[in-house]
Amino acid sequence: MSTMKLSTSLGRVSAAAAAVLAPAIAFAQETAPAAAEAAAAVPVPDKGDTAFMFICTILVLFMLVPGLALFYGGLVRAKNMLSVLMQCTVIGAVVMLIWVVYGYSFAFGGSDSAYWGGTAKLFLSGVSKDTTATTFSAGVVIPEYIFVMFQMTFAAITPALIVGAFAERIKFSAAVLFCALWVTFVYFPVAHMVWDANGLLFKMGALDFAGGTVVHINAGIAGIVGAIMVGKRTGFGKDMMAPHSMTLTMVGASMLWVGWFGFNAGSNLEASGGAMLATVNTFIATAAAIVSWSLVETFTRGKASMLGGASGMVAGLVAVTPAAGIVGPMGAIVLGLIVSPLCYFFVSVVKNKFGYDDTADVFGVHCVGGIFGALATGIFASASLGGIGYAEGVTMGGQLATQATAVIITILWCGIGSAILYKVVDVIVGLRVPVEAEREGLDLSSHGEAAYHS
Repeated sequence: MSTMKLSTSLGRVSAAAAAVLAPAIAFAQETAPAAAEAAAAVPVPDKGDTAFMFICTILVLFMLVPGLALFYGGLVRAKNMLSVLMQCTVIGAVVMLIWVVYGYSFAFGGSDSAYWGGTAKLFLSGVSKDTTATTFSAGVVIPEYIFVMFQMTFAAITPALIVGAFAERIKFSAAVLFCALWVTFVYFPVAHMVWDANGLLFKMGALDFAGGTVVHINAGIAGIVGAIMVGKRTGFGKDMMAPHSMTLTMVGASMLWVGWFGFNAGSNLEASGGAMLATVNTFIATAAAIVSWSLVETFTRGKASMLGGASGMVAGLVAVTPAAGIVGPMGAIVLGLIVSPLCYFFVSVVKNKFGYDDTADVFGVHCVGGIFGALATGIFASASLGGIGYAEGVTMGGQLATQATAVIITILWCGIGSAILYKVVDVIVGLRVPVEAEREGLDLSSHGEAAYHS
């Protein structure tokens, strides 16, 4: 075949092929934009948001171990130092396991219930490296695993906060068992009610940016109920029970402040301006509370103490938690200035008046500070006071009423539930160690080791 004939034949074949493929090519050209648009509609996690949430999650873990453990450890007597470290560590570990088995599902399992998330995500069923969790911005998502882990650290630290109320006299087994039951019947339902879109308090419009009700009021109420039901320490009011190491308490409180940036900023769920608002508020509300507590002590007792400075630090952090991403910086300063005198009154006057033995002032700082913060959020959220503003049609009075309702529901749910659970634990393993073990110290009697050797 000559070159001319071959070229002619190939040309005819190409023309025929083009005629045959034309409809397919046209269809592909028409559907390509639609397919691309459909692919673009599926939200993809931003690597920056993912890295931000990873750091925040690790910071919240840092709050628990070593932060909270050292803060509480320094506040007890030397003979009970390791018992507090052990309680915080083991309770955190147990709750982490509970969280992935059923806690995440009970809180965020997708149920339509106003009180719990259901069983759809037991054992993290359906959660994979490809699944995502929504944030507060439309079309913005983060990997579901990082949401699971971030919320897990909240669940782990909250029951550990409770142990400060009855430290130095509770059985190790009782503390762990109570906290395991407490997160199941108190924490998970409250977390669902406040933070899940189908939750009772969420639908009511209650504002709780990072855990004023879920974490601090919850833990504080459980703490005061426990302090009363476990009973006072042997020798309370007679023996010297001063903190054995304000140095360690200061170190622990400082770690809490650092970790709290993960707690508050991370609750924004994305690395945006909202996270930075939470960050600046966490700085300055805490600073204001430290100064305020020091001034109150100077006026009332003539000297500002390091214990007061550390207490003010935590009080400021507690108060700004529900408000962190909602109020403006000036509102955050006011929160810090007011919360310290309020908490100081409860730990120095009310506590002595009623005679309850709240070892680390869990009720006086976390519950009282949490209640104040939750209510104040309803006020300082107002755009006229520098906040982000209310939902359409909501007034300051209406929002304050909603905040108060959320506080009351949390107190009742936690108070009644905790009292029942303490009684159950008392029947199963007993709440208190024997008097002899308490006098010897829980480090040796419960764990067979000592924090210090002379």
